[in-house]
Amino acid sequence: MSDSVPTVLEVRGLTIGLPAGGDRATAVQNVSFTVGRGEIVCLVGESGSGKSVIAHSVMGLLPRALPVRGGRIVLQGEDITNASAVRLRELRATRMSMIFQEPMTALNPVMTCGDQIDEVLREHTRASSAERRDKVLAIVREVLLPEPERIVASYPHQLSGGQRQRIMIAMALVLEPVLLIADEPTTALDVTTQKQVLELMLQLQSRHGTGVLFITHDFGVVAELAHRVAVLRLGDLVEVGSKHEVLQQPRHAYTRMLIGAVPTLKTQARALNPAAEVVLRTRKLAKTYSAGGWLGKRRSVHAAQDVDLEIRRGQTLGIVGESGSGKSTVARCIVRLVDPSGGEVLLGKDDIAMMPGNRLRPLRKRVQIVFQDPYRSLNPRRTVGEAMTEGPMNYGLSRSEALARAKALLATVRMDASAMDRYPHQFSGGQRQRLCIARALMMEPELLIADEAVSALDVSVQAQVLKLLEEIRERLNLAMLFITHDLRVASQVCDQLAVMSQGRVVEYGPAHQVFGAPQHEYTRALFAAAPGRDFAFGAAS
Repeated sequence: MSDSVPTVLEVRGLTIGLPAGGDRATAVQNVSFTVGRGEIVCLVGESGSGKSVIAHSVMGLLPRALPVRGGRIVLQGEDITNASAVRLRELRATRMSMIFQEPMTALNPVMTCGDQIDEVLREHTRASSAERRDKVLAIVREVLLPEPERIVASYPHQLSGGQRQRIMIAMALVLEPVLLIADEPTTALDVTTQKQVLELMLQLQSRHGTGVLFITHDFGVVAELAHRVAVLRLGDLVEVGSKHEVLQQPRHAYTRMLIGAVPTLKTQARALNPAAEVVLRTRKLAKTYSAGGWLGKRRSVHAAQDVDLEIRRGQTLGIVGESGSGKSTVARCIVRLVDPSGGEVLLGKDDIAMMPGNRLRPLRKRVQIVFQDPYRSLNPRRTVGEAMTEGPMNYGLSRSEALARAKALLATVRMDASAMDRYPHQFSGGQRQRLCIARALMMEPELLIADEAVSALDVSVQAQVLKLLEEIRERLNLAMLFITHDLRVASQVCDQLAVMSQGRVVEYGPAHQVFGAPQHEYTRALFAAAPGRDFAFGAAS
């Protein structure tokens, strides 16, 4: 940062403690960095490195269990390390604001979006109702939301994920704070929506001269946004520098490891066995929902239409597309978590699309699914052993056999057998996802569906889980359906690729051909939106 650029945030020697009995004494240790006006500083590091703890400490949102034990946090020359609750309340939204990762949980579900933006103005200004209304509509227009009058009257659940995130940005910037903290604000968004949100943030940040502390595990986003990058490892700041210094000429071994784990968009042709058994085939698969009613006119929403897919043993078929394209709907139809409206789902020779529940039950174990969020996928009240053995025992396996299989599968996913007696909260996110994979394999399925199974993981853990899935697929000769919005991940794991848009498959073929020479206009636009697409990680440009 140039000396001529005023500093809006200075963190000096920040040390934050952890409760006794943890794996380390401090959440962050002696961390120092600055954010200048108009500058974007990206904080990167694995889960547990202390990124979000630092963000919450700046905002004064740390729980009492995480005390600040040393150092200073200075906002525009004012030391706020030990500021009172009243003073912090005055500073929030006026001089510093925060955008959280999941807008659906950050926004109040029983207040309209307009009222939530207006609340910021009511609490921090003396503007009249009419003046506030004008300001709300103006900021909604500035974040490029369509039909501002409708948007401000809508509730969060009536908007898309990208629109909800724009509401969060509007709330954060409506009073033009000098510091904006963004904690993983685009992690759950597909690449095109993510690109739109990032471009919007850049425009607004530049227009208002806001300093931004941006927390992310997506190095493509870092390559697009950052002026400077700070790398955290287990609470220690191991490297700080310009974007090109850190991403292309990293000095610290940990930084080199992180960058080495970033998947590339380049893919190679994979040898496919055309004689391999077809495990799954869908023909004209369709799912239609009815929307509206009561006071509104009912309408049909075609979530999936005429979807034809085929997966053979030992092969991985990827499905990519924007949110709402129908990817997860197709997966849920195949697993029969939702009932298809039409078409066929052939599991081997058995058409399960319309099969009644009593006949379907014996076939369910042949298809298993790993969901995106391992936190919600495991019952917090049941031990890992109970969670893993429940399915096989329901299908007649004895308890001793189920326990033996569980211990063997824990070894397969590189987890210790001692995990059997522990609860989900005692594991990291990556470990929980490994447990979810092991639980799915307990049923000895023919088809494994991974629905955004690595999107919430940081790059190093993501690389480990992807490698694990690849090894399991090869060892067990599984067919795999891999659903993702991360094109870098798809390029690394998929043999075949299906691109979905508005419920239809618009392009289908070998992954290296689709990535190398996309034919459909939508596919080309999707690939062009991938953040950091042309950035040379780990090598001087």
